[in-house]
Amino acid sequence: MIKTLAASAALALALATAAHAGEVYTGIGTHGAMLGYAQPVAPSVTLRADVASLGSHSTTKTEDGIHYDADLKLSRGGVFADWFFRGGWRLTGGVTFNAMKLDLVGRPTNNQITIGDTTYATQDGDRFDAQVKFPKTTPFLGFGYGHQGSTEGAWGFHFDVGASIGRATVSAAASGPTFNGLSATDRATLNANVDKETQELRDGVGKIRAIPQLSLGVNYRF
Repeated sequence: MIKTLAASAALALALATAAHAGEVYTGIGTHGAMLGYAQPVAPSVTLRADVASLGSHSTTKTEDGIHYDADLKLSRGGVFADWFFRGGWRLTGGVTFNAMKLDLVGRPTNNQITIGDTTYATQDGDRFDAQVKFPKTTPFLGFGYGHQGSTEGAWGFHFDVGASIGRATVSAAASGPTFNGLSATDRATLNANVDKETQELRDGVGKIRAIPQLSLGVNYRF
């Protein structure tokens, strides 16, 4: 991702002329704190690259007899092209490079865990893990204001509304002494139960086909 952003920034600089002032910008939004660089290459076109991150957030939750330790990671980089159709108003297209996933570690409650239609008596080390993951590379479409070439040494502001388009994938697995020691028949039943739990997740978060972005910030031209 870093190499891609660096190459894109180099391309923007190569295309730019002295008549267009570059800018650095920062902001905050649904993807966390953001830092980027924008370079106008024509009166109505600007190329940009930025990175944003919310870091990692952890929480716990108990549902259907399963104690979940949840860990959410949300970071992304992006390269964008802005087309200004009226003053500072623009349409934006680009590509985002994502590190977005939700890890769920399910642990038994009262030495029991229910997976699908079966409740299992468990022992230390048994767990049910699931992961929801967004694609690493996705197209981006958006609408916003700001980043148009203007006077050097000037402050400005910008905002964006858009989405990275892609479908989340869901995976799950049961592991530990109890599950590793199952007979072939019981293993087949476990696999069916895991598939059912996985499908329930897909019916929820697995239907996500885009990650929205809303951000607001300031920029400085030089």
